Amino acid sequence: MREWWVHVGLICIPLVAVYLHIPPPQLSPALQKWHSAGEVFHFRGREIFYRDSYGALGSSDVVILLHGFPTSSFDWNKIWEPLTQRFHRVIALDFLGFGFSDKPRPHRYSIFEQASVVEALVAHLGLSNQRVNLVSHDYGDTVALELLFRTDQNRTGHLIINSLCLSNGGLFPETHYPRLLQKLLKDSSFLAPVLTRLTNYMIFQKGIGDVFGPYTQPTDAEFWDMWTGLRYNDGNLVMDSILQYINQRLKHRERWVGVLTSTFVPLHMIYGPLDPVNPHPQFIRLYQELVQRSTVTILDEHISHYPQLEDPTGFLNAYFNFIHSF
Repeated sequence: MREWWVHVGLICIPLVAVYLHIPPPQLSPALQKWHSAGEVFHFRGREIFYRDSYGALGSSDVVILLHGFPTSSFDWNKIWEPLTQRFHRVIALDFLGFGFSDKPRPHRYSIFEQASVVEALVAHLGLSNQRVNLVSHDYGDTVALELLFRTDQNRTGHLIINSLCLSNGGLFPETHYPRLLQKLLKDSSFLAPVLTRLTNYMIFQKGIGDVFGPYTQPTDAEFWDMWTGLRYNDGNLVMDSILQYINQRLKHRERWVGVLTSTFVPLHMIYGPLDPVNPHPQFIRLYQELVQRSTVTILDEHISHYPQLEDPTGFLNAYFNFIHSF
């Protein structure tokens, strides 16, 4: 009997070793096109991927798009072309640790660093003296609040923010419900290195699918593109480090919620109400109670955590109504 288990172990060990070092998937034609249209700049020795498209003639308006966790700038692909028809420049980046940007490890990822990445990109593009409009989602919402704080405090190198549109971000720790895997990764120093290696496409697909509405699920190709972006440069191995942003939100709540409630920059919230991470009505009630200067668009009841992907037309209509209101 003992010999049988020994043989099984000898067979399983190399199989597990191979599994844990599966090479990342090849880029789909859609992702390859997105990647080819982008560029990189260097931030503290790291490569940061970004896209910068020139659009509407006769306009000087600039919009910068800040994506969420655990995906990338490709989240904006469904609204990219319509935005270029309205704005002179449409810019998006992959934050450090995401998408096509470098994913250093070990590394202490932070919202503060990501805000500095955005400021460095704006300087790199020669836009430091240009008013910019920010559109953010999820993780990007918190980066946007740090940028807003620096602007309101007149910090050196800050952006000149013309407007901010948020969407489905966990702005308030008390109404934010991270997924089980996120909790395990951010809080378990023992399990996290194992879980990041064991996370596979099926686990990822289930986790992402749970935060989309039942009628707005990604296609198989879209799921695969999200997974490919995560796996690029071994991004699955830095998820636990990046997820410390959830703890940072709690620690710096006063700073980020404080600027949200006190700023005079025009604000708008586009909200998918079926979001299990920031559930309705608790989240939006608290937002409207605390952020009284902000306008709000609540999308159809079947729209969940990724409104720009689940309802790109509704998202664009809401955003254009906001941007034309001031």
